[in-house]
Amino acid sequence: MKKLLLLCVSALIPGLSASAYAAETSTLFEHVRVIDGTGAPARTDMAVLVRHGKITAVTPMAQAPSVPDAKIINLAGQTMIPGLVSDHSHVGLVSGTSSGSANFTRDNILAQLRQFELYGVTTVVALGVTKSPLFDDLRREQHAGLNAGADLFGVDQGIGVPDGAPPVGMMHVGDAQVLRPATPDEARADVDKMASEGTDLVKIWVDNFKNGVPGKSGLPVMKSEITQAVITHSHEKNLRVAAHIHDLHYAKELVGQHVDILAHGVRDQPADSALISAMKAGGVWYIPTISLDESVYLFAEKPELLDDPELAQGLNPALRAQFADPAWREKTLANPLADASRKAVAMNQKNLVILTHAGVNVGFGTDSGATPLRIPGFAEHRELRLIVAAGLTPLEALHLATAQAAALMHLTDRGIIAPGKRADLVILKSDPTDDITAVDQIASVWRGGEPAQPAL
Repeated sequence: MKKLLLLCVSALIPGLSASAYAAETSTLFEHVRVIDGTGAPARTDMAVLVRHGKITAVTPMAQAPSVPDAKIINLAGQTMIPGLVSDHSHVGLVSGTSSGSANFTRDNILAQLRQFELYGVTTVVALGVTKSPLFDDLRREQHAGLNAGADLFGVDQGIGVPDGAPPVGMMHVGDAQVLRPATPDEARADVDKMASEGTDLVKIWVDNFKNGVPGKSGLPVMKSEITQAVITHSHEKNLRVAAHIHDLHYAKELVGQHVDILAHGVRDQPADSALISAMKAGGVWYIPTISLDESVYLFAEKPELLDDPELAQGLNPALRAQFADPAWREKTLANPLADASRKAVAMNQKNLVILTHAGVNVGFGTDSGATPLRIPGFAEHRELRLIVAAGLTPLEALHLATAQAAALMHLTDRGIIAPGKRADLVILKSDPTDDITAVDQIASVWRGGEPAQPAL
């Protein structure tokens, strides 16, 4: 695996700084292979014109527009894909090997958004466990392009369970980041609070957090009268609801209550015809997050990843030291959660194929940033591998991570390389059509028609 090449503007166009480039009105990318995000086959020797942050033309080179003021970039031998969109990530929860409220700072969140962008993830949905007003301020700033890093959408706080999910002992956050209503009336008031802050979605956690470990004691699960109150009142506020689930039982219950998004894959049993029919009838979206469970054992099982430059780009020194510790690796692999997580990955992959082939709406996400093991950017690249290993083609995987992921969030301005769309682009040094690991070989990243900033 080759090193993830971070963009250096001066190398791309000698003598041109990032600030000077931002002032340019037009860029013409020539001789590039284009994978447009729709699932269509790659098109070779194409020209892509960008003006004022948007794509204005995508044509064969023989029909390339003549634009005298455009900067010309020859991308012969390289591949352009849309910027990746994560429908389920988190920001400001981790730093190094620690998790908790103390990490929810402006500097930490912006650093994580820059890391996402440098891995080609140009839009991130932080699905809960956030603090207002900082999160709301940063969301507006990223929409306006005031800071480097991925664009930011997401959930204000989110609605959990008293003494239940999300576990305080795992996330180390308080009431400022997760609302925990005990009654339907309190739940409706919490929806009102989130709506007043401009949340993009409402998030609920409906999971006992046994995670498939035999004999493990479970946490209290959100009562059905609470989930129904949240879903119904959110819809009255024109807000959609995303639900954290693990098990088929809760997935079916929530889809029956008209939830809009299952924010994780079903990992305990195969998806059955009843769930499939209900999801299709209700237009419910599904985010597999396969790499969530893989992260539990991946770094303990594969210490050779420490020599992978693609991981090194996003690996904090403290986390590197943890992964290098033989005692940590041995303890991690001996934990029953490791075996349960392997089984969860296999079931999640199986259900992804079942649901995709059945015509259920499937997006893309990883739960990256929720724990130190779910590394922003790197997790998204792992997710693409796991999707392909499940049985989808690389083009299908990229379709989920671009056009489909944007559609889940009702973002009609991105996710596809086509005229009128945002110029959120990733330039790869090779073609991922036959080998999805080509997504690691990034030559440059563009957001809103401007080159991404250099490495952190």
